[in-house]
Amino acid sequence: MSSFPQTVTYSPAYTLVPTYECFNRCSYCNFRADPGTSPWLSLADAEIILKSLQNQDVIEILVLSGEVHPQSDRRTDWLHHIYDLCELALSMGFLPHTNAGPLSVAEMTKLKEVNVSMGLMLEQITPELLKTVHRHAPSKVPDVRSQQLALAGELQIPFTTGLLLGIGETECDRRESLDAIAHIQERWGHIQEVILQPYSPGQKESSAGAAFGAEDLLKTIRMARQILPDTIGLQIPPNLVQPQMLIACLAAGATDLGGISPHDEVNPDYPHPKANQLTAALNQSGWNFMPRLPVYPHYDRWLPSRLQKAVSEWRARLAQSGRHEEF
Repeated sequence: MSSFPQTVTYSPAYTLVPTYECFNRCSYCNFRADPGTSPWLSLADAEIILKSLQNQDVIEILVLSGEVHPQSDRRTDWLHHIYDLCELALSMGFLPHTNAGPLSVAEMTKLKEVNVSMGLMLEQITPELLKTVHRHAPSKVPDVRSQQLALAGELQIPFTTGLLLGIGETECDRRESLDAIAHIQERWGHIQEVILQPYSPGQKESSAGAAFGAEDLLKTIRMARQILPDTIGLQIPPNLVQPQMLIACLAAGATDLGGISPHDEVNPDYPHPKANQLTAALNQSGWNFMPRLPVYPHYDRWLPSRLQKAVSEWRARLAQSGRHEEF
């Protein structure tokens, strides 16, 4: 543990879901709804939510959407709606981060105007999962998702990606997925963090399996720290590991606990611990628990001037409070 700083970061966040509808049907998903069955979040309702958050130390608005099919006649409206939600969040003093599945060059270019960072889980690079958990998930084709990571690099978008662990992949598959991320990072340098998300069974999924084991998670963290460059943060969702395992994950090389919000939309059966509870537990074990922005400092220069200004103001606020990220 001595080779890593005794600081772990998190993003004070809230998740807005434009729609739960998704044309993919991953067998482990606890998030999606069938197309046409999930009303879209209105801007008026989003504004009410955001107003309620303005005095609650929330920085990041994660815009997390189900995927409207690329050939759907509603795709353009969907993309515009996501843009408008991000624009609204910005106007109310928050910093948006969007994860809405694979996007075209034009779609990513548009959303770059109103997002300080974006994300897409690689999940696993093996095509074998297309025969099992991703059998009915066209956008989970590994090449499609790898291309999205590279495209984000070309467009200089600060990016988050990650692995979903325990969905049928092998240890060799995990290594190859981490290698793929490392190679993309070597070329573009835009990946700011990699999430290692252990599969955790939920009530809504179509075929529940066994949870990803704690020892396998520690092994994967160590593997990731060996393969990925030190410029990439390593994120562990604190609601998906036992409290006693969290310190072990940090000792193994994890550096970040991701967005801490009232509700985990992807894993609704596993509520997030509160930030003050995590602070107390981590401080007791010798770790500093610090808030961060959804964009890491060395990527600020990539942002449009309007977003640079908003980010600069947030960095100043955190510095004045004495609570800020350390990189």
